[in-house]
Order: sequence, then C-alpha cells, then structure tokens
Amino acid sequence: MAINEETIGKQWPPVAYEVGLEKIREYARAVGETNPVHHEREAALAQGYRNVVAPPMFCVVYSAPAMAPAVLDPEVGINLPAMVHGGQEFVWGEPVCAGDVITTAPRLADARESDGRAFYVFESESTNQDGELTVRGTWTNIVRGP
Repeated sequence: MAINEETIGKQWPPVAYEVGLEKIREYARAVGETNPVHHEREAALAQGYRNVVAPPMFCVVYSAPAMAPAVLDPEVGINLPAMVHGGQEFVWGEPVCAGDVITTAPRLADARESDGRAFYVFESESTNQDGELTVRGTWTNIVRGP
C-alpha cells in the first residue's frame, strides 16, 4: 500500500447544499429527535432560531456531497473495499436552519501508514450563506492492507 503524499493538502471545490425544511424533519424523525425546534417553525422561532433548526449531526447530510469526491479521488488512491470508518470529530458554530445554503470545502489534511494500515484524515469547513462557520469536521478513514 502506497500513500500518494503529493495529495496531502489537496483541496476540492466547495459544494453548496440548500437545507430543506422537510429534510430536517425527516432526519430528526430518523434519529429519534423529538425536540419541537427540529419539527415546528413556531417552536424554533420561540427559541430564537431563524427557522426549524437541524440537529447538529445533520452536518453529515450537507457535507457528504463535498466529501465524496475527495474520498473517491483516484489521485488519493483509497482502496474502498478495504476502507473502514475510523472516526469523525466536529466543532459546531452557527446553527443550521431550514432555508440556509451551506457550502462545504474539503481537503486532505494527512495521509500516513502505520502497522500495515493507511490513515486518511480529511478536514472540511462548512459555512452558511452569510459566511458564518456552521461546522468544522475531521473525518478519518482507515484502509486495511495490503
């Protein structure tokens, strides 16, 4: 297994995602989130949000369209059948609400080998239509080798 070190630091084009009201509600139901601010506009407004607010882990939904091209990039060379999820870390900023347009920009922060495995660490920054950071993500993928 050989890491293409030239790809460390590579950035991919940002991808915009328009957050839909029903998508937030569907996600909230799927993860068992019962707080009314994730379902009802009136409840969200009463709590000071601009609209129905997405649960924090909804960030995976709007980040995925930007992250997929990075993980699938042939220059990076990840062996997908041997890849396992290593971890995710998030630092949240401005809450994401229905109607927001979130733009996510990914980059390969690190790639290294250890004990016969390859570790690929991607970072992403997502901002809303006002340029405010909504989430900074660190995504670690491990490729079992050889």
